[in-house]
Amino acid sequence: MSATANIEPQLPGDLVVGTATASWQVEGDVAGRGRSIWDDFAEVPGAIVDGTTGEPACDHLRRFDEDLALLADLGFDAYRFSVSWPRVQPTGRGEFRHEGLDVYDRMVDRLLQRGIAPIVTLYHWDLPSELPGWGSHETAERFAAYAGAVAERLGDRVSRWATLNEPWVAAYLGHASGIHAPGARDPGLAISSAYHLMLAHGLGMRALRAAGARDPGIVLNLIPVYAEDTASAAAARHIDGLHNRFFLDLLAGRGIPQDVREATGGFCDWGFVRDADLAAIAEPLDWLGENYYSVMRVARAESPGPGLEAYPGCPSAAFAPREPTTAMGWEVYPAGLVDALQMAATALPGVPLWVTENGAAYEDDVIAGAVRDSERVDYFRQHIWSLLQARESGIDVRGYLAWSLLDNIEWAEGFTKRFGIVRVDPETLDRAPKESALWWKARLADRLSP
Repeated sequence: MSATANIEPQLPGDLVVGTATASWQVEGDVAGRGRSIWDDFAEVPGAIVDGTTGEPACDHLRRFDEDLALLADLGFDAYRFSVSWPRVQPTGRGEFRHEGLDVYDRMVDRLLQRGIAPIVTLYHWDLPSELPGWGSHETAERFAAYAGAVAERLGDRVSRWATLNEPWVAAYLGHASGIHAPGARDPGLAISSAYHLMLAHGLGMRALRAAGARDPGIVLNLIPVYAEDTASAAAARHIDGLHNRFFLDLLAGRGIPQDVREATGGFCDWGFVRDADLAAIAEPLDWLGENYYSVMRVARAESPGPGLEAYPGCPSAAFAPREPTTAMGWEVYPAGLVDALQMAATALPGVPLWVTENGAAYEDDVIAGAVRDSERVDYFRQHIWSLLQARESGIDVRGYLAWSLLDNIEWAEGFTKRFGIVRVDPETLDRAPKESALWWKARLADRLSP
């Protein structure tokens, strides 16, 4: 099956199709929750390029009936949203706040009333500020208690749970390169954070199951890594080790890859690893999510290129994305989605896969009230063709979630980069479905019978 620019893909009837958001990026209502590390980070001058903070974001909590009505009108099957930990437990310790849990209780009920399946992510990077951080075993244990409390409240109605979203990003962009919260630049802490995030996942899986939650899993951002020449092969393997194999091997029960331990031994003694932790991290998955946006091409360089600080211990190299690229500078390479899904299927045989995020930032053209984003439409079209190719090859892919429902706070990029299929006016916060939203509506209306 090959992609053809002028032919629209037809969605299989048994593929669950939805869209997604994350709490800090869209919710607003900061007064209704505790403080998170992203609130702290947003106050650092220059940390977020346009000075955006978490209030009002997209005002999603005050407008979620409007936003869910949009979802239903477009015909989506599912909505993946994240719970704000500090909204339901302001300090990450102690009592849980019923008013915070009520927010998500209503969200789930209103989704179900519209025939939309709720998919809940428990951690999409907004850690309560008062916790010691991801370098601590305590934080992993606190996460498990939080996961259990949310599942006890919502577990009778939520169809699918993700413990974490993209632990690589939280660990390495937050603690090695420092471009995400909490803004640390400590390679050893980055690795310890990655490990304790995975421990939180494992303990969280156990807490979810104990509370009767259905279909618990985790969301990674596996990225195919390609060496552009033989001289960059060692760097490519190092990047693949920290970005992909570290997480997949832990989930599969294989422990920490030996080459990763050796390459990082100069700044990390790995003394925090415990056998009991490894057993928890390898708790069997009901599903695995893959957030796919691009690939990494690694080329030889005399000195480390931009972005390499996120892979501590890496030999000198540079990233070499090919055109075309998105507004984020990310290479558009739909075939990489097949490679990413195959990587997951090979590492974790028998585990059903979902594409839990896929999308692109582009500039929109607003003409007489209509929002044209033909580049985003083409991006979705090409990646759906690749998804169908993966399924045809035998990879068990059961769902696809477009990122994102709304133009939202793109983390350190603020509102300067737009991923939404629905435009959010920066002044009024009014919603306007884009050309890409209408494209999805047409594809969903034309899907094959189950």
